[in-house]
Amino acid sequence: MATKIFVNLPVKDLNKSKTFFEGLGFTFNPQFSDENAACMVISDAIFAMLLTEPYFATFTQKPISNAHESTEVLIALDAASREEVQQTVAKAKELGATIYKDAADHGWMYQHSFADLDGHQWELAYMDETQFPAS
Repeated sequence: MATKIFVNLPVKDLNKSKTFFEGLGFTFNPQFSDENAACMVISDAIFAMLLTEPYFATFTQKPISNAHESTEVLIALDAASREEVQQTVAKAKELGATIYKDAADHGWMYQHSFADLDGHQWELAYMDETQFPAS
């Protein structure tokens, strides 16, 4: 079974994307980073590979989606609290992200979303499983 996940995302400007995500508190693994790619550490087992569009194109024979025009993936991450969700989305907006959906409070789960500089959609959610409605 797999023990790690690497989500590969095409980006137009690698340096701007790195600056954006560093502003949100993410770090990059230099061992897997160069002028074509940056390995963003999400957790010990989850990574986002930010790849320049020309480099990304070497991994696929299909056209690269324009994430500003169509959705190719929704990246959902958990958060430790409702406040962390709110702070992260606010910081992302400050750094140039767009908010594509209003926050949603389901009682047991609070979520909010933003699109990064390249239009990739990120969702953050805090879940209080003790409040999950009984079936």
